[in-house]
Amino acid sequence: MTKIAFIGLGNMGSGMCANLCKAGHEVRAFDLNADAVKVAESNGAQAAATIAEAVSDADVIVSMLPAGKHVLSVYFGEDGVAAHATPGALFLDCSTIAVEDAREAASKAEAAGFLMADAPVSGGTAAADAGTLTFMVGGPVEAFAKAKPILDAMGKNIFHAGASGNGQVAKIANNMLLGISMIGTCEAFNLAEKLGLDAQTFYDISSTASGQCWSMTSYCPAPGPV
Repeated sequence: MTKIAFIGLGNMGSGMCANLCKAGHEVRAFDLNADAVKVAESNGAQAAATIAEAVSDADVIVSMLPAGKHVLSVYFGEDGVAAHATPGALFLDCSTIAVEDAREAASKAEAAGFLMADAPVSGGTAAADAGTLTFMVGGPVEAFAKAKPILDAMGKNIFHAGASGNGQVAKIANNMLLGISMIGTCEAFNLAEKLGLDAQTFYDISSTASGQCWSMTSYCPAPGPV
C-alpha cells in the first residue's frame, strides 16, 4: 500500500483517484470543488481540506490539472506541494500541459530535492473510469520506476518516453495525429453522403479497408455506425 495524495478531481481525475483506491492505496484527495471531494470520499479516498493536508506523509503526489500555470502553482506556489511534501516523495503530474511547463516543473522539483515525472494520458473519461488509460511518461528512470506501480492501477499501457517533458511531447504529437485523422474521417463521411452513400454502408466498407482508423471505428463522427 502506498500513501498517495491526489490533486485535481475533475472528469479525468475522479475516475483515476477511484481506481487508486480500488487498488488498495491510501489516498487523500483534494480539489477546490467540494462536491468533487465528496465523490472521491464515496469511492474510498480521505478528504483533504488543503494541499498541505493532502500531501502530508504522502509517498506519491498525483495531479490532474487544467493547464501548466495550475501545475506550477499547485506544486511550487507559496503554500504548494513542494513546501509541504515529505522529502523523497514523487511528484507525478498527469495533466496535459506545454512541454516547456513540464520541463520547468521538473527542474524546480529537482532543485527542491524531489523526483518528478510528467505522465499525460490518452483514452478519455471512459478509460479513466475503467482503469485502462495509456500513460506517456517523461522523467528520470528512477522516477519512472517509482511511478509505474501507481500508473498500473490507473492504466493498461505505460510507456517511458524519455527525459522530462517527453511525455508531453508524445501526447501533443499523438493529439496532432488524432486531429488530422478526425478531420479526414469527417470529410470522408461528408463526401460519401453528398455523393449518395449512407453513413452505415460507408462505415461497413471503409472500416475494413485501407481507410480504417481509430477516429472511424472508436469515435465515428457520423451518427449511427458506432
